[in-house]
Amino acid sequence: MQKIDALIEETRNNMTICNACRYCEGFCPVFPAMERRRTFTPEDLKYLANLCHNCGECYYACQYAPPHEFAVNVPQSMAKLRVASYRQYAWPQPLARLFDRSGLLAALALAVGLTLILLIAIALNGDLSALVTTQHSGDFYALLPHNTMAVTFGSVSLFVLLALIMGMVRFWRESGEGVTGLGDAESWRQALKETFSLQHLHGQEEAGCTYPDAYHSHWRRRFHHFTFYGFMLSFAATVTGTIYHYVFGWQAPYDFISLPKLFGTLGGIGLLIGPAGLLYLKLVRDQDTADVRQMGMDVAFIVLLWLTGLTGLSLMLLRETSAMGVMLVVHLGVVMALFITMPYGKFVHGFYRLLAVYRNALERNRLDQ
Repeated sequence: MQKIDALIEETRNNMTICNACRYCEGFCPVFPAMERRRTFTPEDLKYLANLCHNCGECYYACQYAPPHEFAVNVPQSMAKLRVASYRQYAWPQPLARLFDRSGLLAALALAVGLTLILLIAIALNGDLSALVTTQHSGDFYALLPHNTMAVTFGSVSLFVLLALIMGMVRFWRESGEGVTGLGDAESWRQALKETFSLQHLHGQEEAGCTYPDAYHSHWRRRFHHFTFYGFMLSFAATVTGTIYHYVFGWQAPYDFISLPKLFGTLGGIGLLIGPAGLLYLKLVRDQDTADVRQMGMDVAFIVLLWLTGLTGLSLMLLRETSAMGVMLVVHLGVVMALFITMPYGKFVHGFYRLLAVYRNALERNRLDQ
């Protein structure tokens, strides 16, 4: 991966030229935030890189874009610096380097390896022949005891949560705002509204963003919504299932009209549609605005999300058949691989971008006071 100092210099050169021109100031939040600065520190540039939504519109409008000798390419330089910041903020950093190259291969290998570990756990718990029997009637815990799954995934979840928090702390610490800067309720209201509505992917005059090419389209925003809310519904299915089990004492399997099943089904559908659409757009995207070296990391996250939706829906459909055991193990292996890679892949962009959007709102509100 290109050294971060070189990326800082490349992005600073682009921002210096953009700050003199200011033709694109109405395109996205990056340019007003840029105009609030006379000089650009490395911390400022990493903040702007994470504020950038990588739509590409400024590239197509820029009179200084290649083949001009200035070679201004804001989306590409921001993309390269953004992924470098992921690596810098990651905790622990040695794990982040596993996905610098061949991210998709590493993610799939992890999913396969975890699936094999689960198979070994089942073998030690009883008999592998239980994987292909119909006597369980959809009871997952007959294969893997509930406490085993709770401890295993709970431990992984706590590690992932700690890693994400450490990364966000490092990101915010660089901003120079400190803990007190996180306490502005109005800025949080604005930031959450902009983030959950994907406001900055609507483009100018609600025309959509220039992605995957120079033509405006709403598909990127729509596929992001399918992906995000599909993931959140799947997470809600897990949470409600946990509440059913521990609070009400209701044991799985649950009826289709129960909240865990409804949330899981809708979430799985969202994770089939959203990631598939995002992957297609990424593959046909104008490469002049992209950082091709991070393709493996991006695709790894998208594919793991899609496989999570596919295996989850397949498990629901096949839970009364002899294939239930195999699908359960495969689904759990994929989900655990997704969890483990979260702090070191494209998943973290949502957290850093939320903090960047919040900081942008905070700066705007201070100017208005």
